[in-house]
Amino acid sequence: MNETVRILKAEVQDVLENNILNFWLDKMQDTENGGFYGRIDGHGQLHADAEKGAILNARILWAFSAAYRVLRKPEYLEAATRAKDYIVEHFFDWECGGCFWSLDYLGQPLDTKKQFYAIGFMIYGLSEYARATGDREALDYAIQLYECIEEHSFDKVNNGYIEACTREWGEIGDMRLSELDANYPKSQNTHLHIIEPYTNLYRCLKEFRAASSCDYVPAIGAVLPVGITVPQETVNRIEDSLRNIIGIFTDRILNPETHHLDLFFENDWTRGAGRLESYGHDIECSWLMHEAALVLGDAKVLRKMEPIVRMVAEASAKGLNADGSMIHEANLDTGHVDSDLHWWVQAENVVGWVNIYQYFGDETALEKAIRCWQYIKDQLIDWEGGEWHWSRHKDGSLNLDDDKAGFWKCPYHNSRMCLEIMERSF
Repeated sequence: MNETVRILKAEVQDVLENNILNFWLDKMQDTENGGFYGRIDGHGQLHADAEKGAILNARILWAFSAAYRVLRKPEYLEAATRAKDYIVEHFFDWECGGCFWSLDYLGQPLDTKKQFYAIGFMIYGLSEYARATGDREALDYAIQLYECIEEHSFDKVNNGYIEACTREWGEIGDMRLSELDANYPKSQNTHLHIIEPYTNLYRCLKEFRAASSCDYVPAIGAVLPVGITVPQETVNRIEDSLRNIIGIFTDRILNPETHHLDLFFENDWTRGAGRLESYGHDIECSWLMHEAALVLGDAKVLRKMEPIVRMVAEASAKGLNADGSMIHEANLDTGHVDSDLHWWVQAENVVGWVNIYQYFGDETALEKAIRCWQYIKDQLIDWEGGEWHWSRHKDGSLNLDDDKAGFWKCPYHNSRMCLEIMERSF
């Protein structure tokens, strides 16, 4: 390991433990109503009565589960278990299946639609909790939600996954994740966050099979050795689903002319919403697609994927600034460029280039990652208040209008960046 990499690994671990996770432990646990608060604004003000989003809570579950798996700190397990228990008790729709989109601050259903992006993140968090603890209940819930996506979201005619349904799994007019998105039945973003949990769920099953047994944790401190058995048919279906969605990215979502990932699609995969480029999603996709192929373990799929990984990463470099930061996105039809420097884009930018360096030996990729990490340290980390700011504007001013923690601002992109660098051998 060279000195640059050693320093990078030490720095990200320090930021993970002392800047990111401590913020969520100290400031976001809702001791009155359970679970975690829904919002701290950009000025550091707690909004105790803010709605509680499925995305936020699933990502909290993932972040603390992954941190516990790697660092084994009991406070991380306690936070992960708190998140898991709250999700199962409040977000799970025990009448119709799936998970609610949001709750009020008391934990009552607020928006009851079924957004498959959110259900995917629930699988991501629950499968990571199972990886970290051997908890059979979490694994069972993750598989249950996988079945839910396959039953209600998978397009058996055209392939791929639709965005959303009503609570009762009927058609819904507005399928958007947020007001910023175009209203199309399929999107790159939702497929990205289905390939991600399917990869993690399949990896979890492979790890359990390799270990042949694991520890079941019904409560903190109680560890009982038990065997984990999942029907081979279920494992095979999850493998097939992962293999299929990898093909969707390479054959449908990837634009063969530009090597960017297109964003919105009709049911029949006709591209919609114009010529949009999302540089943060491109670089994130590059390494998540690669991860999926690596976990799948099929040499033929990996050979097809590896050139694409590099092409998509290089396409994303269109969004790089000289200081290593990456702008958000551009609409080539209107000429509008969103040059804000978002926290999540920078985090994915670091991981994406580290991935290129690790697997393809590209020294310039490591340099890109280090420059972006320096930008994060200098411009986005809140060293006094904890966590990272949402973004800086094009003129360099700090964006305090968007949340420090909230519906879309979670300990996920930045925690994952730190953990990816800590765990990788490069």
